[in-house]
Amino acid sequence: MQPTGPVRLPLCTRRQRGEEVGDGVHGAEASIRGGLDFDLSAEHQLIRATVREFAEQRVAPVAADLDREHRFPYELVAQLAELGLMGIPIPEQWEGAGADTLSYAIAVEELSRIDSSVAITLAAHTSLGTMPILMFGTEKQKARWLPDLASGRRLAAFGLTEADAGSDAGATRTRAELRDGRWVVNGSKIFITNAGTDISALVTITARTGDDEVSNIVVPNGTPGYEISPPMDKLGWRASDTRELSFADCAVPEDHLLGPRGEGFHQFLRILDGGRISVAAMGLGLAQGAYDLAAAYAQERVQFGKPIAKFQAIQFKLADMAVEIEAARNLVYKAAWLKDEGREFALEAAMAKLYTGELSHRVVNAALQIHGGYGFMEESPIARLYRDQKILEIGEGTNEIQRMVIARILGL
Repeated sequence: MQPTGPVRLPLCTRRQRGEEVGDGVHGAEASIRGGLDFDLSAEHQLIRATVREFAEQRVAPVAADLDREHRFPYELVAQLAELGLMGIPIPEQWEGAGADTLSYAIAVEELSRIDSSVAITLAAHTSLGTMPILMFGTEKQKARWLPDLASGRRLAAFGLTEADAGSDAGATRTRAELRDGRWVVNGSKIFITNAGTDISALVTITARTGDDEVSNIVVPNGTPGYEISPPMDKLGWRASDTRELSFADCAVPEDHLLGPRGEGFHQFLRILDGGRISVAAMGLGLAQGAYDLAAAYAQERVQFGKPIAKFQAIQFKLADMAVEIEAARNLVYKAAWLKDEGREFALEAAMAKLYTGELSHRVVNAALQIHGGYGFMEESPIARLYRDQKILEIGEGTNEIQRMVIARILGL
């Protein structure tokens, strides 16, 4: 059976169903009376089944070719759009699926089990490209850009990182000067996802609009003075689009400013908090995919007259993987649930991102070890997962930055 129609899931939080969300003593009493419920709703089970089926039937057969050829998966993106998955947490009024963050995390997890390039294309488009406009845009800006983005007809990017402004994102040197009703942008960005495809619509960039002022500005593709480099040659995520961007007297209308002037720093911190949930879901999904490959191979590979899965050394590796993956899944889902409940989630998102990044490293390394020499060959899917994993400890804030974020929230 193949996916047949667009997914349009209702939002699944108690708050959005109009129920009272308890906190303090009342919330604790409710938990004691009702207990914790770790079962996914019918809607969440549906999206898991739909995306898993899509990933296994549509993505898996072409993932190795896309990776080897460094080819952007236009056909798969179009199919994801047809299923309604390119705007999962975007309200239906803007042509999104109107689902919650947990649904979105589950979808990213399931795609990452099979291929991280496809997963990051969806995740970067949603969390970094589309969400800033939804969160901070005016009604006019939303009406102009969101329908094409949420439907997946076009892609969006977020330009934050610069050559000298990575972990220290506030050190951006790109400048935007207001001249005669237009923002004139000069500067550059690097390692930007989804900016240079044939269906890329825009990039939202951070720029200095004053000496001590950072703002976010939307720059549509094709704007004179906006140049996009050829695709960058990467260790992993080879089928995703990663570019360097440059702006030379690139002028856009004044109303392309996203949110109040000077609020760019605070805006992108909020954007990154939400984005960490999706990247954490990628780490979770990649770890699950590596475990699946290792467990299957251990059942098939025979040494000393029996499958290597019968040896305690291999059993213990797989058992440790399963324990950590289960812990990671609960951490990722909790961060998504907190966000859906309208509660503070930055701490849990940073924890989830840190933990799944390091977990996926341990799991994929052990999984390749179980494969032995075959795992070192590019013909083995585990080799691609091994290469794709490393960026999960770097992108969306390095492990070191996550620890800084966690320590700050803990008041240390």
